[in-house]
This record gives sequence, C-alpha cells and structure tokens, in this order.
Amino acid sequence: MKNNIILAGGKIVDPVTGYFGPANVFISDGKIEKVEKRKKDKITGRNVIKLDGKIVCPGFIDMHVHLREPGDEDKETIISGSEAAAAGGFTSIACMPNTRPPLDNAGAIEYVNNRALMAPVKVYPVGALTVGQKGETLTEMMEMSACGAVAFSDDGSGVQNNDLMRRALEYSRTCGTPIISHCEYSDLAASGVMHEGFISSKLGMKGISAVAEELMVMREIMLASLTQARVHIAHVSTAGSVDLIRKAKRAKVPVTAEATPHHFTLTDDLIQSFDTNLKVNPPLRTKKDIDAVIKGLADGAIDCIASDHAPHSIEDKELEFDYAPFGLIGLETTLGMVITRLINKKIISWVEAVERMSTAPARILDIPGGTLNEGEPADITVIDPDLEWTVNPDNFKSLSRNTPFAGWKLKGKAVMTIVDANIVYSTI
Repeated sequence: MKNNIILAGGKIVDPVTGYFGPANVFISDGKIEKVEKRKKDKITGRNVIKLDGKIVCPGFIDMHVHLREPGDEDKETIISGSEAAAAGGFTSIACMPNTRPPLDNAGAIEYVNNRALMAPVKVYPVGALTVGQKGETLTEMMEMSACGAVAFSDDGSGVQNNDLMRRALEYSRTCGTPIISHCEYSDLAASGVMHEGFISSKLGMKGISAVAEELMVMREIMLASLTQARVHIAHVSTAGSVDLIRKAKRAKVPVTAEATPHHFTLTDDLIQSFDTNLKVNPPLRTKKDIDAVIKGLADGAIDCIASDHAPHSIEDKELEFDYAPFGLIGLETTLGMVITRLINKKIISWVEAVERMSTAPARILDIPGGTLNEGEPADITVIDPDLEWTVNPDNFKSLSRNTPFAGWKLKGKAVMTIVDANIVYSTI
C-alpha cells in the first residue's frame, strides 16, 4: 500500500500552520501529495484508510534514544529499538553513541546506517564528542558528519574540560551540527545515585546536587554565546536549569533543550520504594523542579520532549539501588504520558505537543519531518486520543522491561505509524 494512500476522516495536527481540524491526507509515491480540509462527501476506494475519531500528525521524532548496539544486543538492538519506536508512534529516532565500543569514528556511524536499512523507522546516529567518550580528545567530527552523524554528544557523562567543549562547539559550527550536552560536573555529582535533598538524607544515599547540572548548563550557554555554535541541553531536570535556558533564549543564544516524561512526572520521594527502575541520570528531582519543567514545556523555554530510552536487563536492575545502572525505557510510553499528563490536563495543546515531539526535533537535528507540507516524506503518526490502556512491559517490542510506569493507566496511544508511506505499525 505504498502508493496512493488516502487517510480519510481524521483530524490533522499541523504545527507549521497551527491547524487542528478535519482533513484528508493524500499520499503518493512515498510523499505527501496534498492535505485537503474535509468536505461533506465521503471518500471511498480501495486505498482509503478510514480514521474517524483519530488524530493524524507529522511523524514523531525522538532525538534521545539508546539502542545498545553494538555491544549490548541482549538489552536492545537497532531493529528491536526501532520496532519499539514504531509502536510508540515514532517515525524517526536519533541514537546516542554510548555503545560498546562507542560511535566515535566514521566506521561506527556507517555501521549504524547500514543496520538501519533494515529498521522499520529512520535511525539517525549521534556521534561521540570525544574518543572513547573519555572526555580527553575530540573525535573526527567532520568525517563523522560527512558519514551521517546528525549531532555529537558524550551523553552518559558531561564533558568536564571547558576548553575542550569550546573547541568542540567551534568544530560543530563548521559541521553545521548541534552538540547535545549531558550537563553534569562529576566532582559535584560526587558519585551520587539520586537527587541531593531531604529524601537522600533520609535514606542515607549519596545525592547528586542540582548545581552539578545547573553550573554546566550555564557553561554551555556562555560558550554557545561566545562561539555562536548550537548547543542542545539534554534531559533538563532542575528549576534552575529551566530558568537559565529561558533567559538564554531571551538573549538570543543558540541554545535548545529537551525534557523527558519521567522528569515532568516523577519525584525523588518515590525512591523510598527502592525501585531501581526509578534510578535515572539526571536523577528524579523535587515537585518544584517538576513544576518548572512543565512550565518550561508550556512556555517554550524547553523545545522538545524526548524519551531518553535507556534499556537494561532485568539482571542489571535487580541489584541494590547503589549498584544498579541508571536508566529507564520510554519509547512505548512517551506519547501516552504526554497525552495523559500534559494535553489532557490542558498544560499544552495538541498543536504544541506535536510541535515539541515532531517539528522541533526535526529543526534541531536538521532532518526531514515535522510537517505535513506537500512533497514532504509521508512520515505520519495516527493516534487514538480516547484509547485507555494499561502499561504492561510484557507487551513491549523493546527487549528490555525497565519501566517505572508498569501498571499505570494512560489515555491516548499511537494506532498507526507510517514511514515513507509504508505502514510499519498498526492496530487498526
């Protein structure tokens, strides 16, 4: 059904024009042929897909995903992660470089690109910023960019050397790609395992202070202002970080930022359960921080929503809290969390939500997508906004099960994912 598909009877969300209303989408030769506001006459035909009551959006893009291949294919592979992405309504994903070995050279980028040819969604590799992600020597950024790296990052740890980050930003400006920064000074994080505050003191756990993130956010803003290179702040988690980013945007500094569902939903007091699925980096913060992140998403200080999908095996997570790895999976729950916790609570609108999950990440990474304009690739997500479902990790496409949202009741789910006019996931 690649050619001449008609998505009929749904309501489209177009963040580019701001239109949210009834329309039919015509697809031909893998591209969007036209979008017609719905007329009274019903469209019929062999290639018509009836979507009454459904919402049709530009395909969602998750710009922060860990696929674990190469090196830890028991946790996730490029294929399994892509299948999870399709089930979650994502048509494109950007995979982080902290694999084993890291994606720190052109050959590694080409490996991901070749494996991605078999994936149901589009996979864009993010190259490592430093060799071996050791924070000591810059990688061959120009060469990796030429091979398809859409951004550079040492995600998993912050770059501690200030001069190295300055030079990295200068090179990235030449490449025309952003640097995605994991903002954390390791000496201030002090090998912590959760947010530093009342709960960490109560539990006797080592804490990661908010200033460990905020100080590096401030550094990245200052260096971006100096170099005029683009820096993207990953997984913003503190009120102070949101405030710094908001002020930087007002000053026209080329900075963008993302937030995750767990950082606008979960607080550090939940760690009293000792559930290691709640152990993430940056850590879950306080209610004040959550409120600030939500406000940042509402007013645009935070540009986009990403899952930070970080798969781990059951064996890895079934350890004492201090020894369990950081990370949770999110590709198959992010959309439901956004609809349930943001849209349905009227914090952001459908148009704003799709902009933050599609148009903004496409713009930041400079990749196709985020629009339903004529001639654009037919990457489309179809959502049932009224579908009530319970999170059951046993049903996930991901190879891993480390989610703290098991048993949560959510409303709204992707029911069809289309990539280049190919239906790669459907429950209709």
